[in-house]
Amino acid sequence: MTGTAARPRIRHNDYSPLSPPEAGHWAPHLPVSVVIPAHGNQPLVDLTLAALSAQTYPAHLTEVVVVDDGSLPPLRLPRIRPENTRVIRSGPGGWGPAFAVNAGIAVTEGTVVQRLDADMVVYRDHLERLLRWHHLTDYLVTIGAKVFVEPPALTPEQVAEAVAADRLGELIDLSAATPSSTERTILRLDGMKKSRNPYHVVTGPTLSLHRALLEAVGGLDADVHRGEDTEFAYRLAQGGAVFVPDLSAKAIHMGVPAQKRNRTAIVKAVEPYHAQRIPLRRDLRKQRGRTWHTPYVEVVFDVSKASEREARDAVESALTGSITDVRVLLVAPWSSIRTGRGEAMAGQEFELRLISESMRGDPRVHLADAAPVTAFPVPFRYRGSVHAPLAFETLERMTRTMTDGRLGVLVTESPAGTEAVMERTEAVSRALLLAGPRETPHDVIRQTHGVRRTSPANFWPGPDPGSDVPQEKRRGLGLFRRLTS
Repeated sequence: MTGTAARPRIRHNDYSPLSPPEAGHWAPHLPVSVVIPAHGNQPLVDLTLAALSAQTYPAHLTEVVVVDDGSLPPLRLPRIRPENTRVIRSGPGGWGPAFAVNAGIAVTEGTVVQRLDADMVVYRDHLERLLRWHHLTDYLVTIGAKVFVEPPALTPEQVAEAVAADRLGELIDLSAATPSSTERTILRLDGMKKSRNPYHVVTGPTLSLHRALLEAVGGLDADVHRGEDTEFAYRLAQGGAVFVPDLSAKAIHMGVPAQKRNRTAIVKAVEPYHAQRIPLRRDLRKQRGRTWHTPYVEVVFDVSKASEREARDAVESALTGSITDVRVLLVAPWSSIRTGRGEAMAGQEFELRLISESMRGDPRVHLADAAPVTAFPVPFRYRGSVHAPLAFETLERMTRTMTDGRLGVLVTESPAGTEAVMERTEAVSRALLLAGPRETPHDVIRQTHGVRRTSPANFWPGPDPGSDVPQEKRRGLGLFRRLTS
């Protein structure tokens, strides 16, 4: 996705400036690919396709792919289905909904991708109501509404006729339907416009987004077998997406929620995947010293002119603070360093070779010629001088200030007089989508998330004589005094 002035500048997740057209009174033009992962249960697949065959969204703009994820016997196409529908096998190399959805996306071409469960009977304007938002801009994720019912005995003919006549509520008794728990959250937070982490309500059965946004974040993670949709949504958030739940896009989920059947087991199965990959779930990361798949903070130091001792001290301060969930990126011209017989034993190239060797084997420390444009999918990035080591609580205080203030960028000055910046990845990603040719990301972040400049005393506090933090853990401030005295 590339920047364009046509994209509206949405602040946080407040999409209220957007005005979608009224269903039935507009002219859609975006092709949509509906991807349905399925494992067995042909009768429910038949009902899902029957409902899709009667949609108000134009048939010539719609393709449907059912991805058979290892069903025995294999799934088949029913008689009642949308015009452009096919069944594919998910193929070798993996299994599960995420793997199947990725396989379906790979063989489709629609500008918008609609992910739909294989046991969802959608109302006649379900696709239209979600797709109308995507005609406004291309960095939205739309989420449909649903209720859960025990599957009644229905034929595809009955479903298709009821959907076409907009009488689905008469065909299926909804008086005992189980409402979606996420929808209570959506209503409480004004459609997630006030939510700090709106990706939480993405649970998968029906959502849509532009293909370019999906590809920009790498699709679904096929290694995540439980809670894959929420993990995907987390990465979409870090990619700058805005989440739009449209509760007028209604659907009926054939079957009770999995958590209602066995909440303890479902939560237990999901938590390890989310703990590894969603750093904002800090409640799942209570073991200090652990290394996680996706860290909470990335710390970037330019060491191109630093000594090995300076780099080592800076890295130590970053990894031993009150937040240990950290990855360090050391930036220098590593690829141009000469190796072999006759290596210099002095000078900057010598220091860089020493830094490289001293950091070898630590998975938390990475070397790069240049820092990537964002820390994606890490939610926070700190950039500061290698000559200004972090105090014990610097990262904790900075991320807390950003979280409390919902800031996109926090700028301060270290005790060494150098600039120190903490960036929120979702804000930087969105700014890169929206920035014009003469704008910097921070120019845009002022409008979408906020930029604050504040005193360094908030983040490099003086030592507290009564503190129970061990003296060696306050090394950041001590190093500053040694280096600047």
